[in-house]
Amino acid sequence: MEKKQMVPLPEVDDPVVLLQSWRADAEREEAHDPSAACLATVGSDGAPAARIVLIKALDARGLVFYTNSESRKGRELAGHPSAALTIHWPALRRQVRVEGLVVHVSEEEADAYFASRPRGSQIGAWASAQSSVLVGGLDELSQRFRDTSERFSGRSVTRPPHWTGYRVVPHRIEFWRHRDDRLHERLRYERTGDGWRHDRLAP
Repeated sequence: MEKKQMVPLPEVDDPVVLLQSWRADAEREEAHDPSAACLATVGSDGAPAARIVLIKALDARGLVFYTNSESRKGRELAGHPSAALTIHWPALRRQVRVEGLVVHVSEEEADAYFASRPRGSQIGAWASAQSSVLVGGLDELSQRFRDTSERFSGRSVTRPPHWTGYRVVPHRIEFWRHRDDRLHERLRYERTGDGWRHDRLAP
């Protein structure tokens, strides 16, 4: 029986529009968090480090995640403000790779997102010195959480000065889609001035 031919990926003018469309598909189809992405940064020694973050905003300006600026990734981005993201949606058999410069979101954006978080997460942002060694183990962290809860008892939790958002401003976006016989589709976009150029790559 002849295999059904897959329609090629559309060669759109703006890859962010295609990325938003794929994200919408993932929000309908993926069993786990469709906002998860692997973030890779580079340390002062030139060695890469990767971890999973959650993409909380996606628009023409870039992809936004939030974290403690004193964490390892925060320190690495301060020294080398460039990063790569890999997003994998296994149910859809799709993957996206994003590379670009990283900038801070505005204070207003960070405040607004922080205010939308559950109170426990807000307190945790104050209580956890992210990436630091817990000499006293989990008991130490639990005590910090209790102390912080008491500190903000009866009032709103303000955003810590070390907690903010980062925006990856893409200069390269590559879309990958599964096809049979390992003839996977790869469509790469690279920024050129105020527009984009695209190429199809061999799998």
